[in-house]
Amino acid sequence: MVTDPQNNRPAARSSEVSKAGFAPWWDEIRMTCALALPLVLTQLAVIAIHTTDVLMMGWLGPQELAAGTLASAFYTPLFFFGLGLLTAVAPICAQALGARQYRTVRRTVRQGFWVAIAVALPFCAIIYNVRPFLLTFGQTEVNAGLAELYLRAAMWGLLPSLWVIVLRCFVSALSRPRSILLVTLLGVVANALGNYALMFGKFGFPALGLLGAGITTSIVNFLMFAAMLSFVSLDRRMRRFAIVVRFWRPDWSIFRSILKVGLPIGVSVVSETGMFAVAAFMMGLIGTAATAGHAVALQCAAVAFMVPLGVSQAATIRVGHAAGRRNPQGVWRAGWASLGLSAVFCSGSALLFWFFPLALISLFLDPALPVNAESITLAVSFLGIAALFQIVDGLQIVGAGALRGLRDTKVPMVISAIGYWVLGFGTSAWLGFVAGLEGYGIWIGLALGLTSVAVALLWRFARLGRALGREEKPVLVTA
Repeated sequence: MVTDPQNNRPAARSSEVSKAGFAPWWDEIRMTCALALPLVLTQLAVIAIHTTDVLMMGWLGPQELAAGTLASAFYTPLFFFGLGLLTAVAPICAQALGARQYRTVRRTVRQGFWVAIAVALPFCAIIYNVRPFLLTFGQTEVNAGLAELYLRAAMWGLLPSLWVIVLRCFVSALSRPRSILLVTLLGVVANALGNYALMFGKFGFPALGLLGAGITTSIVNFLMFAAMLSFVSLDRRMRRFAIVVRFWRPDWSIFRSILKVGLPIGVSVVSETGMFAVAAFMMGLIGTAATAGHAVALQCAAVAFMVPLGVSQAATIRVGHAAGRRNPQGVWRAGWASLGLSAVFCSGSALLFWFFPLALISLFLDPALPVNAESITLAVSFLGIAALFQIVDGLQIVGAGALRGLRDTKVPMVISAIGYWVLGFGTSAWLGFVAGLEGYGIWIGLALGLTSVAVALLWRFARLGRALGREEKPVLVTA
């Protein structure tokens, strides 16, 4: 054994280099966690509102739950398209703040409100006529009628919910996410109380069933918008932007900028949510029990999805900061650190779905009621498949977020369209109805679609990251 202390020095230096090499990664993980935490909590609060609706619809019975699921499947892609489109307000405001162009911030928020109006008006007309659409696609008369009852009440909350998105983007650009979380938590409480009162006839109100849920949705969206607007109007830092001053004045250049940046994001988001929405319609063709079981399993997966969604938003910011500094190593670390965090969490949710499905499903459907037996059996099977695609679902959304940080939105839009609609929907339809696997086949198709998109987006980010390191391309990819 060599005892010369000098012979140990290279090993010591090697250890120091190793620690130094890991330090930037540790710092990135720590900063990503700090940024992602309030975003994750906000997303969980948002999904809690919808989860409350699904829970209470399940308490009404499988028929109401199936109809509410169809209504949500119709409404969700429209809302998420608007959400994706209006997400463009955040980066535009952030860039204007960095350049100290404060008038541009006000103009962007104002035009965000305009874009929301332009989206909401035609979408409300579509929602109002939902019943013929559902009947055309083979849904039962009862389910279509109940879904129409719910949506005609809920559609009045679409515009204020989109205005909330605009204000959320504005507040996020100013790094004030706690206010968003507080308002959303108030919305959770108001939604639960409103549903309890109007759906089941408590506190002296009539029992309106699904109609009561729709009325509550609209009221809560108006209250959340009023709370957010009051906050930005009273907060000392935010009120100086005077975002509602000269609201009626158009600014077509900013309006077009929002559309240019936001449209690819909106299409990408709708590609995924639309695939799941069509899956709900296909379940409706199979039967009420399959639709109810699908609703419960999908809601469990949606709750778990909120964590990687929050991490994805953090990835966009962290990658964007590194790209703005023209730091390829920082881009690489920010993207892969976020992807690693998502994979760790999704592994935990996959184990939960696999080993404790009945405990989760019992929150929505009472196992003691014989009428729920078939729906519960199907939901357990669907959760088993959901457990298998948890990790890839998290990777695809974080991969998309990392690419948005590089302003790379057009290619991910194409990847999403092909992965979800050609591979995902195509496989679901074939396995579900041609191969005769029914609901199981539909969920297998969903898993294939998510996996294909995750692989393609990770390949895209890895390719761009390597190219940035070799300085083959500019750090910012043109949107």
